[in-house]
Amino acid sequence: MDRRTLRLLVPRPVRRFPADLAAVLALDAATCLVVFLPVLADSSLRVGLGLAFALLAPGYALTAALFPERGPAGSEDAGPANLGCEDADSTDPESTESARGNVTFLSGVRRLRAIGGWERLALSLGLSLAVVPLLGVVLNFTPVGVRLVPIVFSVGAFTAATAVVAAVRRWSLPPRDRFRVPYREWYAAARSGLLAGETRTDRLLNVALAVSMILALGSVGYAVTSAERGQQYTEFYLLSSTGDGQLTAENYPTEFVRGESKRLTVGVTNREGERTNYTVVVELQRVADNGSGNATVVERRDLHRFRTVLGPNETWQHRHTVTPTMTGPNLRLQYLLYRGEPPADPRVANAYEETHLWVNVTDSRNEAVGPVGD
Repeated sequence: MDRRTLRLLVPRPVRRFPADLAAVLALDAATCLVVFLPVLADSSLRVGLGLAFALLAPGYALTAALFPERGPAGSEDAGPANLGCEDADSTDPESTESARGNVTFLSGVRRLRAIGGWERLALSLGLSLAVVPLLGVVLNFTPVGVRLVPIVFSVGAFTAATAVVAAVRRWSLPPRDRFRVPYREWYAAARSGLLAGETRTDRLLNVALAVSMILALGSVGYAVTSAERGQQYTEFYLLSSTGDGQLTAENYPTEFVRGESKRLTVGVTNREGERTNYTVVVELQRVADNGSGNATVVERRDLHRFRTVLGPNETWQHRHTVTPTMTGPNLRLQYLLYRGEPPADPRVANAYEETHLWVNVTDSRNEAVGPVGD
């Protein structure tokens, strides 16, 4: 089976789909794979593809939909026959002048509708910087909010939809008027430039210069994507609820009755720069001062264990109930955070992060309780 036969097996709309818009759709798909596949999520590809996906793809697709025609150079040879003036009577000076006026006017309209390569690139960047924040504003007023998954899907869907519209608009034009990226002309110009030397030595120097420029650009890209990251840490905190259900970092419940439950919310924000597994261990501890100013745990009860996996800059908040199973004054409600699985004996010394509350737990609501410790 030859190459032509294989090509005919591909559906006609796919065969006709413009190569530059197909590249935009491929960038869409590749970015989604890199962002959501765990194997690729932490790779340097995410940086490069993410920048192109956010700063170029949506604007390029929208520009292609707005301006499906080729640049001004391609419309210079458009004569009266192409502009609907073929019926003008060339022997009538008044008709001839009118036709010339129509040609001038319509040519001006065509020049306004057709843009050059640099204009197309500038519009692509500018429109991307306008479209992506607008999509973020729209998401902010929806239940899903501004998070990684909704942002990627909304930008990807917008880019894919506008790319399809751009392809349809190009197909509606005559072939000679359609915009296309001149890949072959670029290749021919680059090849002739590299091989334009008069001697073999000159041509080899041209090739060496081109290779060195590619290596230099690659080095810069590698330095950007693999540069040392800033300070890495994890935010670990505890929140309570106000009367209207809002979360707050004050007015924590400190007076408990054994067997009764109160709600708290534990939060984790990943600032590690990589995808991280977390485990939260919740214990109720009875502690005693050993005389050196350090508290020694003399009794402990496991209350909860929570697990989550967070990508870079993602936040997880988990609302839960605390039901004390021991009584006494100045008990420590201890929250321990671990990266990965916790050890067999979880304690403050081996935890990655910790936070706690001092609480009083009584057998009944009428039982007197001493002050909560600091």
